Amino acid sequence: MSAAQRISSKTFAALSVRNFRLYFFGQLISVSGTWMQSVAQGWLVLQLTGSSVDLGFVVALQYVPMLFFGSYGGLVADRHEKRRILYCTQVSAGLLALLLGVLVTTHHATFATVLVLAALLGVVNLFDNPARQSFVQEMVGRDLIVNAVSLNSVLMNAGRLIGPGIAAGFIAVVGTADCFYANAASFLAVLIALLMMRKRDFVPMKTVEREKGQLRLGLRYVRDNPLLRHVIIAVAIVGTFAYNFTVTLPLLSRITFHQHSAADYGVLMAAMGAGAVIGGLVIAHRSRPTPKMLAFLVLGFGFFMTLVALAPSVRLAEIALVPTGAFSIALIATANATLQLNSSQQMRGRVMALFAIAFLGTTPIGAPLVGVIVSWTNPRVGIGVGSGLALLTGLWLVVSYRRDVRNFVALEAVQSAQTV
Repeated sequence: MSAAQRISSKTFAALSVRNFRLYFFGQLISVSGTWMQSVAQGWLVLQLTGSSVDLGFVVALQYVPMLFFGSYGGLVADRHEKRRILYCTQVSAGLLALLLGVLVTTHHATFATVLVLAALLGVVNLFDNPARQSFVQEMVGRDLIVNAVSLNSVLMNAGRLIGPGIAAGFIAVVGTADCFYANAASFLAVLIALLMMRKRDFVPMKTVEREKGQLRLGLRYVRDNPLLRHVIIAVAIVGTFAYNFTVTLPLLSRITFHQHSAADYGVLMAAMGAGAVIGGLVIAHRSRPTPKMLAFLVLGFGFFMTLVALAPSVRLAEIALVPTGAFSIALIATANATLQLNSSQQMRGRVMALFAIAFLGTTPIGAPLVGVIVSWTNPRVGIGVGSGLALLTGLWLVVSYRRDVRNFVALEAVQSAQTV
């Protein structure tokens, strides 16, 4: 076997599992549709109101249910069969996309209706996200979890690469509504993939019986584990202040660079998506995440995001978004795999729900805040605030990692002395 073949087989190892392969290609189609809807929805809000604050609130409202009830979504994932939950969530999300398309087609779409549908989609994601995250190990097992999570991140961002470009073309040629129709149709790919999976190939996972205090138990479990706690805190800070690109990038395109075409905004999103695919493939090739790696990725993400904020032209911003996207997805894939590898089967749904709250559920705080910052200053400042806090978070992780290593060495020394 040649070196290229060895690298390829290691990078795409999880795709050798039939159930994951079906899931992967079904999600690739669906995620492309989701990003089409994301671009179209942002453009629709700017057409309806022209307000950066309103755009921030629409983005935020999709994640309000996750912020307040995310732990409950994780508990449901721990108690029930993940595939059955995903059937329900995929059908619901498809119907909501179809309804939004109909409202736009019939000229009944208003800012209020967009807000309501965004909130309903948030309820769907409340159950979908922890079930989908914890379903990965059920398909591939523990040995391939890092590779599968990284490939899953690649497909999410391949959709980001494909979806915005298609959305820009749809908006320019046939109109915004068709982006929503395309997204509704794309959920059929996931439903077909779920139906075609072989139940006998799943790795058996324990479910949790209903008991009192299970939500509090999940919170204590993460609190008492320094590694899990540090990852969740870091993701929460970066997720709140830095991962607001659906707010900042359209404003950077429209206000800073005076690009009033949806195609120009789509290019910015596609540049970041291209980088994210590269970053995901690099992480997929690695065998195991480490706290040191996570700290490095957070610092790299903050650095290149700073370059985006300072870019003097739209072309240089597009170039800087490529490594920004690479570090962003490598960061999230590493954090995700770290949590899954270091949490028990019975707690994994609740741990991944806390991850979803930290990464997505903080959007109701971060998106409006960034929208307000941009309205008071400009998009560069909004992006710069996020990049600065990402850099500080990376430095905190470095300090925490070194302290944990020293504590571990000291504990080993004490135990060795006691043994002697």
